[in-house]
Amino acid sequence: MRVIAGSASGIQLDVPKHGVRPTMDRVKAAIFSSLADKIIGEKILDLFAGSGALGIEALSRGAAAALFVDGDRQSIAAIEKNLEKTNLQGRVRPQEVFEFLRRSPLTETFGIIFADPPYEKTKSDERFTEKLLANEKLPQLLEPGGILVLEKRPDENLPRTKFWRLVRGKTYGTTEVLFLSAIRNRCRSGSDQSVIGS
Repeated sequence: MRVIAGSASGIQLDVPKHGVRPTMDRVKAAIFSSLADKIIGEKILDLFAGSGALGIEALSRGAAAALFVDGDRQSIAAIEKNLEKTNLQGRVRPQEVFEFLRRSPLTETFGIIFADPPYEKTKSDERFTEKLLANEKLPQLLEPGGILVLEKRPDENLPRTKFWRLVRGKTYGTTEVLFLSAIRNRCRSGSDQSVIGS
């Protein structure tokens, strides 16, 4: 796995040996092609960061800052090593993602949030994607006009959510990428604005 474009283009990234499903270069290229110039100057939040490949790609392409969050020690070590290899600056938070969301102050917001949660279920038998989209703190961390980029299994059906609206989605083999915007206000009529699920 490598950095595709920008100041660190071509540099190979370290990947933790266990518990990580790296975003394939083809999928990563498609994500950043869709985001295009929106990356430049943005603050990035990379949740379930793994190797840090998405946040590092964003920094390489001109993002202003990136915060990497992961609860796995091997992943944190890989992110720190990859930042050093690419000569890029980013903050690394060794913390479980939902604990981070629970404790995170709302004084800092982000233009783009990447989330590539595990495909398996949580210890409480919830799906990570379902739990993430139901978290009321996450949309508050997104700046107005910002985008949540979520990776999931194509066959995973998501419930309706009052927090997110689907902008677009595309499937690449075993990965589906969703681009979501936060719903700031409910319809005055009281109807649900969400379009995820059925």
